Amino acid sequence: MQASTDAVLILEDGTIFRGRSFGYEDSAAGEVVFNTAMTGYPESLTDPSYEGQILVTTFPQLGNYGVPPAAGNDALKDYFEGSRIHCRAIIAQDYAFHHSHWLADRSLAQWLKDEKIPGLYGIDTRALTKHLREHGSMLGKIIVGDSKDLDFYDPNAENLIAIASCKEPMVFESLGAEPKPLSELKPTADGRPTVALVDCGIKHNIIRCLLRRDVRVVRVPWDYDFNTFEWDGLFISNGPGNPDFAGATVENIRRAMTAGKPICGICMGNQLLAKAAGAKTYKLKYGHRSHNQPVRRVGTNQCFVTSQNHGFAVDNDTLPQGWEPLFINMNDGTNEGIRHTSLPFFSAQFHPEASSGPRDTEFLFDEFIALLKK
Repeated sequence: MQASTDAVLILEDGTIFRGRSFGYEDSAAGEVVFNTAMTGYPESLTDPSYEGQILVTTFPQLGNYGVPPAAGNDALKDYFEGSRIHCRAIIAQDYAFHHSHWLADRSLAQWLKDEKIPGLYGIDTRALTKHLREHGSMLGKIIVGDSKDLDFYDPNAENLIAIASCKEPMVFESLGAEPKPLSELKPTADGRPTVALVDCGIKHNIIRCLLRRDVRVVRVPWDYDFNTFEWDGLFISNGPGNPDFAGATVENIRRAMTAGKPICGICMGNQLLAKAAGAKTYKLKYGHRSHNQPVRRVGTNQCFVTSQNHGFAVDNDTLPQGWEPLFINMNDGTNEGIRHTSLPFFSAQFHPEASSGPRDTEFLFDEFIALLKK
């Protein structure tokens, strides 16, 4: 029997779940959300879209394959989706104290302690998830042992995009190469397209997927005016929190649309492109966080299983003339992407880059690259 410290999760409605600690032993507060994926905790923990959130995993066991090494650099990790853990804490029904994987260089527990992130096990995550599904995602706080009490924290009340975004522009020429400052941006000798990539809290696999398709990527902060340099296509990343905080990004996208060059967005990028077009967004009751969300491409019988992580959605009824839904969620009918009817603008609410999850829709990167070469 492993020795571990008693811990408690307290929800804002007063509901209490008792468990034990396997991570960093301190208090934490955030928005409690659940993810139904069976694998992928290293990717989820480092996904900037989880900034400010306490992640509940519905798969019964966590930690059985450990954690891969922090290879790469802070701008582009080899195995993680961000340079650090973005979740406030993680909760599971059970924790595997002995891990086994050829790539692992430490346990999940050790990684959480290294990054000062609480982890709880021994909680009835089925009951907790049913509670969140019925009442919606809600604020919560974790108290481990004798750690101090603290106030509830609402991450959606502040600009999480600014927290998760990079701070300076950087140029990626290829996979494995160190990024360069924007001042060194020059025309490519081989005619490779240049993609302006707006970092709203980007998953690193988006950068990898673009670089594998032989383009140069200029990654800029969320509020940087990317209209000040030359690019062939615009890509808008995923990111955490409320899209209403990204007014500066929306204005920059709106100006870019007048050039008629290809534009693509993922997740938060879908919402910001929609807002730039004039549509509205709203908060979902408990969001979509899983590897098994079915979506249908509008106008076809093509259905795809997708990886998702978002708490807000585009209101289809507010899309202006010239815009239409591109994908629809088969579970609840919500928007999963938009496109312009005549211009090369489109986006997906789900994650075609996956990491983790199914890669069935990675072809959307190919569709974007094909637009650059027309």
